[in-house]
Amino acid sequence: QLSEDVERVSENPTDEGEGEMEVQEDASSIILPDSELGTTAPSLRFSKTCLKNVFSVILLFIYLLLMAVAVFLVYQTISDFREKLKHPVMSVSYKEVSLYDAPGIAFYPGKARLLSCKHHYYDHIPPLINPGQPGDIECTTQRINYTDPFTNQTMKYALVVQGPRDVKKKELVFLQFHLNGTDQDFSAIDYLLFSSFQEFINSPEKAEFMKDCESSYSSWKFSGGFRTWVKMSLVKTKEEDGSETVEFKQETSVVNYIDQRTKPRSDQLFFVVFEWKDPFIQTVQDIITANPWNMIALLCGIFLALFKAADFAKLSVKWMIKIRKRHLKRRSQVMNHIN
Repeated sequence: QLSEDVERVSENPTDEGEGEMEVQEDASSIILPDSELGTTAPSLRFSKTCLKNVFSVILLFIYLLLMAVAVFLVYQTISDFREKLKHPVMSVSYKEVSLYDAPGIAFYPGKARLLSCKHHYYDHIPPLINPGQPGDIECTTQRINYTDPFTNQTMKYALVVQGPRDVKKKELVFLQFHLNGTDQDFSAIDYLLFSSFQEFINSPEKAEFMKDCESSYSSWKFSGGFRTWVKMSLVKTKEEDGSETVEFKQETSVVNYIDQRTKPRSDQLFFVVFEWKDPFIQTVQDIITANPWNMIALLCGIFLALFKAADFAKLSVKWMIKIRKRHLKRRSQVMNHIN
């Protein structure tokens, strides 16, 4: 009777949407002995369907986990970008030059007097012939009076000297000052460095120029009775608004001067040497390491992965529902035929 029912079903299929392969599968699953009908075929089919469903559920959970990871990466990427915008990285670069723009050296000698000023090369300074006596002044100098920028009441006297330029020949400027007497226990002369002596010469308001320099640059001292050797290096800093500030770094060495004059003197002699340390100009600027284009590309890739994962999850759910409906339909057909 079962064989006749199967032959009748194969001749008159009830499901028009099912193909010949499905009918053959139904027939092959039904044409079995009674001992195998209730045990082997249903259990095998149930186990295969169960494995497929379990595998689909596992895949769905894996892609949901990947989606969660992608969402976390999006959040982390945006957080890192905002953090890098708040904390830029300092970048230091060096530019080698053969000639510097001659700096300006502003001295505040007070009662001291400039005796000599010369340019020398290759670190060679000849011995002094008549120390303490007026000598040659071969430097370009300019004297200027201006009011103190911090008090606006006291007048200041400055002697501005053109600094060295040729770094390859190790050009240096050697100056000698003389102070006849002082009522202080320690005698020293103040000086400051600014970036361009030519800008000072071309400035129509030299007093205002010096006031701005004193407000912007630091001042140093060199003492009497010593030879002070100053090696300068130039640092340029680029601000966020695009402006550029210049400052000097110094390495100072002091050598004792042995006064060999015959008669004991109560006056003070000052010796100072200015030279460039190296031919490299240091440029410092803040750099934001966060690149918005890299972040946009990363976010696009993450969102694309999210959409693909969501699409795959949707197809997986549809496939599971379709498999479940097909299984229930086959089961109801078999039960109807058996009945």
